[in-house]
Amino acid sequence: MTKMKSLLDAGSEEFRANDAFYRAKVAELQSLRRLQRVGGPESARKRHVDKGKLLPRERVERLLDPGTPFLELAELAGLNKYEGVPPGASIITGIGLIEGRYCMIIANDATVKGGTYFGMTCKKHVRAQRIAWANRLPVITLVDSGGAFLPDQENIFPDEGQFGSIFYQQIGMSGEGVPQIAVVMGPCTAGGAYIPALCDEAVIVRGQGFMYLGGPELTFAATGERVDNETLGGGKMHCSVSGVTDHLAENDAHALAITRNIVKHLGEKPQPRKTPLAPQPPAYPVEEIYGIVSRDAKVPTDNREIVARLLDGSEFHEFKPLYGDTLMTGWGRIHGHEVGVLANTGVLFVESALKAAHFISLCVQRDIPLVFLADVSGFMVGRDVEQAGIAKAGAKMITAMSSAKVPKFTVITGGSYGAGYLAMLGRPFRPDATFAWPTGRAAIMGPEQVASVLAQVRAQINEREGKSWTREEEEAFKAPIRKEYEDFQGAYNFASNLWIDSVIEPCETRDVLAMMLDITSRRPKVETHFGVFRM
Repeated sequence: MTKMKSLLDAGSEEFRANDAFYRAKVAELQSLRRLQRVGGPESARKRHVDKGKLLPRERVERLLDPGTPFLELAELAGLNKYEGVPPGASIITGIGLIEGRYCMIIANDATVKGGTYFGMTCKKHVRAQRIAWANRLPVITLVDSGGAFLPDQENIFPDEGQFGSIFYQQIGMSGEGVPQIAVVMGPCTAGGAYIPALCDEAVIVRGQGFMYLGGPELTFAATGERVDNETLGGGKMHCSVSGVTDHLAENDAHALAITRNIVKHLGEKPQPRKTPLAPQPPAYPVEEIYGIVSRDAKVPTDNREIVARLLDGSEFHEFKPLYGDTLMTGWGRIHGHEVGVLANTGVLFVESALKAAHFISLCVQRDIPLVFLADVSGFMVGRDVEQAGIAKAGAKMITAMSSAKVPKFTVITGGSYGAGYLAMLGRPFRPDATFAWPTGRAAIMGPEQVASVLAQVRAQINEREGKSWTREEEEAFKAPIRKEYEDFQGAYNFASNLWIDSVIEPCETRDVLAMMLDITSRRPKVETHFGVFRM
């Protein structure tokens, strides 16, 4: 492969201004993460600890192999959506190593509103299951939840993708042999009791974990029967009488040790389909990306310089470099894993779309994962490109991207708008994971463009009605539209709504993608059947 040449001037005023701007963005991300990782209020955390429980993040840490990474997913889901609820929506989800095996961990955080499920909690739980199912990862669920947050019923109960989908996916995974283990470390009531009941094996903590379809209060209201928690749904009863649970633990630490032992006996660990090469750092410092990404959305970023700081050894075998040059395509490695990279260097034209379709088909034939680095304002418009068949060329790119069954990942590094967002493996096309940098943004159209379009429409209406407006009136019309789109397009809004899996910063990108590449390399290969390519 060819080592990419960098033309970056790290001493320029532009670089320094961009670097300062981006470091402030990274500090904002770290601040939000700290807020999320604290959990609920101090009083709730104290009550939790006073009961002899480990805090939720301590449980996750004890479960993982010491010193190994934990790739947390959707850590900012629900940001600013619920009063008194920090980012994360009262649940922790992520991938880590247990006994040397990648597992999906789903842990209720009982310090946040009793670990109850909001609409976003359900969505986050379901998303974690889907990632686990696609990659055949054992699912370890640490249960400590008061059940549904009843005022949010419409977002929890009736629809696909909500609480009932958790059960549906558990059954589907069970049918395909994907292991599922529940650890009941607190209350597990009503429909939530089915989560451990649908698992392969269940561990429960004596005197602390309780499972029942109806608690003591509901039981009395329905039947007049008076019964305590332990008799109705305690660990001793379920392990010796009902048989709903399989292992009785004395405390949290014991329960986690039992769980690790269960994972240890899940059988042979899946091996990668390809052996990665020894990892190499990029030839240029990754931190320089801070000074490369343009702080002004109107000034394009030099994405060649970005790619040079993400690939092993900065080595890149570029495909069709002289054709459709507003899209970079080519092969490189990330922590030794071979990848096909598609990175925007401008608006998408007919040639760049055709190049993308060709390149994707090659990666499919060679079983090479795809990484899309999205920073695009969309497809080119105008008479010339329409007559050249840009809709047909774009359809080819989208068909190839959507059909490809190799592992696929999206990193939104800058703006990703309209059909360009979709063509660069937007969320509707089910990438294996979607990440955004703090500067990432996406919408149907950019704020300035949509304000101008709607202002033109309003001007045409005014003209038909014999009215006119001043520049000041036009700006007053545009300002709220611009603000609405600016608020919508940001990475944190996408993270809050779980339209992306996480906001990550540039220096984390290689490690995050490397872990996902390793995970997806261990699942069975799926054959690709391309849709019809219009000629």
